[in-house]
Amino acid sequence: MKSKKRIVLAYSGGLDTSIILKWLQVNYDAEVICYTADIGQEINKKKIISNAKKLGVKKIIIKDLKHIFIKDYVFPMLRSHAVYEGVYLLGTSIARPLIAKDQIKTAKKYDAYAVSHGATGKGNDQVRFELGYHYFGPKIKIISPWRIWKLKSRTDLINYAKKNKIPIPKDKKGAPPFSVDDNLFHTSTEGKVLENPKNSVPEFIYQRTISPEKAPSKPTYVIINFKKSDPIGINGKKFKPANLLKKLNQLAGKNGIGRVDLVENRFLGIKSRGIYETPGGTLLLHAHRAIESVTLDKQTMHKKEYIMPRYAELIYNGFWFSKERVKLQKIVDLNKQKVNGSVKLKLYKGNITIISRLTQSSAYSLKKVSFEENKSFNRLNVEKFINFHKKKLRN
Repeated sequence: MKSKKRIVLAYSGGLDTSIILKWLQVNYDAEVICYTADIGQEINKKKIISNAKKLGVKKIIIKDLKHIFIKDYVFPMLRSHAVYEGVYLLGTSIARPLIAKDQIKTAKKYDAYAVSHGATGKGNDQVRFELGYHYFGPKIKIISPWRIWKLKSRTDLINYAKKNKIPIPKDKKGAPPFSVDDNLFHTSTEGKVLENPKNSVPEFIYQRTISPEKAPSKPTYVIINFKKSDPIGINGKKFKPANLLKKLNQLAGKNGIGRVDLVENRFLGIKSRGIYETPGGTLLLHAHRAIESVTLDKQTMHKKEYIMPRYAELIYNGFWFSKERVKLQKIVDLNKQKVNGSVKLKLYKGNITIISRLTQSSAYSLKKVSFEENKSFNRLNVEKFINFHKKKLRN
């Protein structure tokens, strides 16, 4: 008897992907393999397996990619100080390339002819996933249900779920949930009341940060240790990448740090409003900029600042594996071996204050900067410097 063709579905166990799973079974004569990437999101493995089995799935794969995600994706991005449109630390964007890569790897392992995902037809994630699919599996078919099925709205999904006896989760207020994406680096929340930018954000939707008003009245101090531009420890104690970020998430979250309310410009041209929480990542960004300020030269730092918006846009648009992003990464990492030391931060009611920077680097010269010592700095050269540059005023 000839075996069925196979489809590997990026499966979370939630409403959307459970509906997609059923829809694939109904509309394609193929075995569906459920694939879940564990990148530090709130995950209930028993529930994922149970929900998939209830729908007749025999092969359920849950891959632990947390350390790879932080070490090989988040840390390189943080070294670039990538921030999209001034505030977004790209928490969802940076996760998609890894998921796409490993999903294709899984499809090849099980000789699947197609892969599928649950990204909506208006969102960025469909682009991010599919660019990754094309890069690693150009001959593998892509099934994007939101672009081809007849279900057009959240209401349609709920009705489909009821018809097919698929459990419908509830939010904290007892209604169908917001659209939430989370991983070890961040949580994003979209939809419902948030869609209208005039509406304020209900406090109950925040999942990993306490409100600054309710944060402790006593500040928290933390030292982040860096080696070759990557964080390696907290308060002198070494941590593996995923464990380090987990610890920083806890410290920042309880101090109300890392919230962003953003109306962003999607790659497809649509504006959307999202609530992002990136507590530990916000600490790392501030600390990394601080340690670079005393370890890197002006030219290197300014070059990084110049390319950062483009680097951030490439990640946001799904081009992590592009030649251009790889080329920019080489520029970012050109002098990373010089970025060593530690930064002490003060965390207090949503704010981060740099307390001190400690390094063995000679990039910062006490002799040159001191008001008490002028032998190493020739003040007469300043006049020549100004005279040279004044010519540019009339060019």
